[in-house]
Amino acid sequence: MAVFSLTKQQRDRVRYFLPAGAAGAGAWAAFMLLGHTPFIRASGLALVVVGMALALRPFGAALAVIGALALAFSPSFWAQTGGAESLNPGEVFVALALAVVGGGLALVLSKRPFIASALAVVVFAGLFLAVVGQPRSLRLTTLLSAWTIYLLVDGLLVSNPRPDSPPTGELRPHHTFGLLLLLTIGILNDPLFVLLAPAICLGLFLSNKRMPVWYWIVLVVVVAYGARAMALLYVDSTWWVYPAAQAEASGLRVPFMMADGWREPSRWLRLGELIISQFTAAGLALGVVGLSRLARWYPPVGVVTMIAYAAFGVFGLVYFGADAPVLLLPLLMIQMLWMTYAVYTFGQWLQKSASRANQNLRWLAAAVFMLLPCVMLLRIAGVL
Repeated sequence: MAVFSLTKQQRDRVRYFLPAGAAGAGAWAAFMLLGHTPFIRASGLALVVVGMALALRPFGAALAVIGALALAFSPSFWAQTGGAESLNPGEVFVALALAVVGGGLALVLSKRPFIASALAVVVFAGLFLAVVGQPRSLRLTTLLSAWTIYLLVDGLLVSNPRPDSPPTGELRPHHTFGLLLLLTIGILNDPLFVLLAPAICLGLFLSNKRMPVWYWIVLVVVVAYGARAMALLYVDSTWWVYPAAQAEASGLRVPFMMADGWREPSRWLRLGELIISQFTAAGLALGVVGLSRLARWYPPVGVVTMIAYAAFGVFGLVYFGADAPVLLLPLLMIQMLWMTYAVYTFGQWLQKSASRANQNLRWLAAAVFMLLPCVMLLRIAGVL
């Protein structure tokens, strides 16, 4: 039995990551049983849920699970389930095996888990982009977006705690180099991922972490490449100058951006309707409350997530493709982050306001929040 004993630090780490694993497992079961999703695709989508749950984990285990499942059962996310398997299982297995072998060798030689993990990610991502996957994989973009948001939030909370608290630490290698790695892979997969670059750069700046010059050079090169590739992919000389009002009036949908889309009031209404259609009007209101509270207690997290949200929001205003709801999933992830923090602050207020005999009231906020994924799941199952 002593072989399986864990140190206190290891037990704390297990307790921290266990809710994310539970959320991922629950979502995976729903993807397989209700969504009739192929195994590989369901597993990839479940990893997105795990990343989202980790981003929400600072707000409590229960809220992390609830928020991540609410994202998983939202219409835009659920639209990625079902269908036939687009990947070759044999190729995926070989890529995973090579990544594990490469990571294992790196761990043996370097004795540094981060280097081993990074090499494993590079090997798998390289094989996925070159051989296994398809160009501009929406599911890969979604997966990378969730884990990028997690690294940003986690890094900012480590280096920038509440204004009334002393600094607790600085960014670790898995934050700094992990963000650069995910940004690079994301842009190589789909240049749209460059929309997260302003938030990443601002997050690194606000962390007060001194990075080597070569890091910034690589980051600038990657961002410049992504911006150019995005312009080539989403900007067409004809559609760029096409009147957005005319396009809206005729219901035109083309996979390109129109320069004056942000001036069209109906585009703003459409963006708001997208959020309401995912999380209801209460979710939209909760997002506003959550952002305002983050701006008060965790300003760097509030500012950085707002920048990322704005970047995808502007894209949503000027992009006229029918796949906009799926492309805007990073925006919906941030919306869920704000919503969860709003519920968390409400729970904290209940805990402080209640008497000692009624401390269970702090669970009221989580209980009400739980209704959101439950209702979504019942709709998916056809009960509602």
